[in-house]
Amino acid sequence: MHASLRIFPRSLQGQMLLAVALALLVAQVIAGVFLYRAATAHGEAEVVNTLAFQLIADVRNPRSQWRAEADRRRGGFVERRRALAISLLDEGTRQRRERAPDREQALADVLRSQGVAVAEVIVLAPITPTERQRLRGGRPGNGTSIVLAGLREIPAGDWRIAAHELPRFTGNPLRGVLVQTVILYIVLVGGLALLLRRITRPLALLTTRVEQFGGSTDGAPPLAPSGPDDTRRLIVAHNAMEARIAALLDEKDVMLGAIGHDLKTPLTALRVRIESVEDEGERARMAATIEDITRSLDDILSLARVGRPSDPLERTDLGALVASVVEEFEDLGEAVALETTEKIALPLRATWLRRALRNLIGNALRYGNDARIRVSREGEAPRQWAVIRILDSGPGISECQIATMLEPFQRGEASRNRETGGAGLGLTLARAIADQHGGTLHLANKLGDSGAVEGLVAELRLPL
Repeated sequence: MHASLRIFPRSLQGQMLLAVALALLVAQVIAGVFLYRAATAHGEAEVVNTLAFQLIADVRNPRSQWRAEADRRRGGFVERRRALAISLLDEGTRQRRERAPDREQALADVLRSQGVAVAEVIVLAPITPTERQRLRGGRPGNGTSIVLAGLREIPAGDWRIAAHELPRFTGNPLRGVLVQTVILYIVLVGGLALLLRRITRPLALLTTRVEQFGGSTDGAPPLAPSGPDDTRRLIVAHNAMEARIAALLDEKDVMLGAIGHDLKTPLTALRVRIESVEDEGERARMAATIEDITRSLDDILSLARVGRPSDPLERTDLGALVASVVEEFEDLGEAVALETTEKIALPLRATWLRRALRNLIGNALRYGNDARIRVSREGEAPRQWAVIRILDSGPGISECQIATMLEPFQRGEASRNRETGGAGLGLTLARAIADQHGGTLHLANKLGDSGAVEGLVAELRLPL
């Protein structure tokens, strides 16, 4: 998947921040739900208690003479509103309206708890704008809703009326949750990001150091411990391990140099002494044996040292380097052809890469009698590759043996004769050189149109 389309972060810091952010979001959503339900229950309780207060007051304080006189001075507004409310509670009218059974039950319970005899309780949901205006005595109001309740103490008794005007803006509890969430994200996630950066930054430096470590510190100072105590201990342990590995590899190089010198010196002496052998055929066989031992020793020493090259990377034209190796074989009269090439410049260790190409081309000539080389650039930025393909016309390799052919001392022909294939280190050394450059070596059979094997393809891929 393309990096820009990746939603889930891959870094430790990104995953931790995402986990905390999601957990905080879930917690705030749950808190918002509870707050909303609590606010809704509180609003319902306020409506029921207000209606109950009005009805209880009407029951315990019947309409007095001075209230009737006040209503008369107001033009009978109270009586008109009462008549309208009673008409809304009429049997035929209320059947066509939305009732609130939960409010009715809650209101009846409150009234009974206060000693009011309840025969029937009706609560109508918010009524139409026209009726709201009439209940307000013609005042337009502010667009709020009115809940109307009626109480009968006996089945045939008069209605006692209560009305509650719901406030238009009661406040939104979710708004406070949203503000709280934003503040928590800024404080908690921001603080956690700073803490994780303090942890992951030294880990990133340590990762880079491990990736660049090739068995030698190259004179670079040890990585300075930083971050929390656990990270510091990890960096200190890595520095100690790095020093031990470098010391062991240095000791190995000294040992290999000594082995090479101790073995090559008697081989050189033997090469001189066989000149005294009179039988020319026997002398040639002895010289070939010594040469075979020398080459095998060179391959083994090269394979042991390929992981710690002494020569630096130099920017090189890969096409020109491949062409020079092909010319070497052409000068020897070998059937080698450079079919396609491109001008590709990249950092290389030219000596080692020439060694890998010679081994691959030599194998193609030995088993396929010819070698065709192609150099191309493949892939798209930022993942581009320089690809070298060596094709031959040989019998190929059995599919079950292709993977093992890259292992040391593995070869298609069982003998260790240099004329029929050598010690089986050529492909292993070529793969190690590819790994040294961050690339890969892959073998595959080349199939013809009929599906038959028509040769082998060795593909050396180097990252650009």
